[in-house]
Amino acid sequence: MSRKSLARLGLAFFVAFACHTTRADEPQVLEAPTLLKPDSVARRAFAARDTDGNGSLNETAFIQAAGEDDRPSDKRDFRLLEPGKPVQSNLPVNAWDKFDMPALAATPEAFPTTDFTAEGVRAIFYEGSPWHRKPTRIFAYYGAPKTPEGTKLPAMVLIHGGGGTAFHRWVRLWNQRGYAAIAMDLCGCVPEGKYGDWKRADRGGPPGWDASFGQIDEPIEDQWPFHAVAAVVRGHSLIQSFPEVDPERIGVTGISWGGYLTCIVAGIDDRFRFAAPVYGCGYLGDNSAWLPALDKMGKEKAAHWLDLWDPSRYLVHATQPMLWVNGTNDFAYPMDSWKKSYKTPKNRRTLCLRVRMPHGHGAAGENPEEIHVFADAFLKACVPLPTITNQGRNKRSVWVTYESKSSIKRGELNFTHDTGKWQDRKWETVGATIDSKVKKVTAPLPDGATVYYFNLFDDRECAVSSVHEEVDHAVDK
Repeated sequence: MSRKSLARLGLAFFVAFACHTTRADEPQVLEAPTLLKPDSVARRAFAARDTDGNGSLNETAFIQAAGEDDRPSDKRDFRLLEPGKPVQSNLPVNAWDKFDMPALAATPEAFPTTDFTAEGVRAIFYEGSPWHRKPTRIFAYYGAPKTPEGTKLPAMVLIHGGGGTAFHRWVRLWNQRGYAAIAMDLCGCVPEGKYGDWKRADRGGPPGWDASFGQIDEPIEDQWPFHAVAAVVRGHSLIQSFPEVDPERIGVTGISWGGYLTCIVAGIDDRFRFAAPVYGCGYLGDNSAWLPALDKMGKEKAAHWLDLWDPSRYLVHATQPMLWVNGTNDFAYPMDSWKKSYKTPKNRRTLCLRVRMPHGHGAAGENPEEIHVFADAFLKACVPLPTITNQGRNKRSVWVTYESKSSIKRGELNFTHDTGKWQDRKWETVGATIDSKVKKVTAPLPDGATVYYFNLFDDRECAVSSVHEEVDHAVDK
């Protein structure tokens, strides 16, 4: 048995006291997880080691202001990459090999600062990757709740979205839940200024988000996605080193562009116990808010960017359980690309798809209770989210089966009669019938529905979703 497995067994007796329940089994999913990569760079590195932003932040407005609201319809022929197949490009593709995990898994040097202080957290800089051959430093907020001496805390790594920075209130949110947490700036800035226009740090790395499309001709190590992913992995290594943190119980979540990065990080750094991308996903060349930006690059450069930085290239390597959170009408990461993304890794997955979920930081992207419960299940051995175990349709009758250690209080069938752009479809909701004895939820499929899925809500008002299904009425006839 590995050192990691032995450590987790020993932890079971300790973390059982973190919740008012007996230890719950980890959530299961429809598809069995694949074996861990036997020779992953992160696993080798782990085995070898001995040693304010304010409240309501609106990334939709930020990207629209940047000119990315000219969204193409679903019918546009811009399929630069096919699901599961590499893009044919004459340019070299080797971003994976550029991530030196043994180096990234080492504890980075940290530099405490008295600038940008915030209540209840520590402001720090830590060592980043060189940019244009010059050293960089990454700004971060870190916080941890007070605990008895010798107590080890679970922890979270928090990845901000487009227009964002390191948010101290996000760190405090997780501190209030009993977690240590770190939130870093990923675009070479410090938290002084306003949303989408933060002050550049003296030793900051490259500008990010949409700016990355214009960096495609630079060396891979000088492009923003490389720096952002490396900064997250280094932040993970830093928080692991703190004496009050249990290095075996750390999760990661990110919002929008941060969700995009979470998907890449999940495939790079398998030290994380779970990953929870919010909105963000892969297959951006199939359908996303960035099709116009990719189009402007020209087909070859766009294909190269997607080869290097589309999360689909990394999700195939993700092994940790993942919680996928999104809204039916998300302007940036539509349901079709989202579905391809969560089906790419063969790991444990849980879906939470809310009807018309708002897009942004603050309550919308940071506070979904499902993320909190998912973290508690894996890092504190608490009662997990319910699991949808199967689903099906018999003409006009649709159903799901489930397993749950919490009580299922209600079920709903969400559906649309529309086609076309996912962002513009009107969704409707009807109640579903729960048979708790056989753990099955059923509903009649409304006439003319083109897409449907179920949401099940437990006694904590947490939602878990089935895979959305498109209806071919011609086949039904």
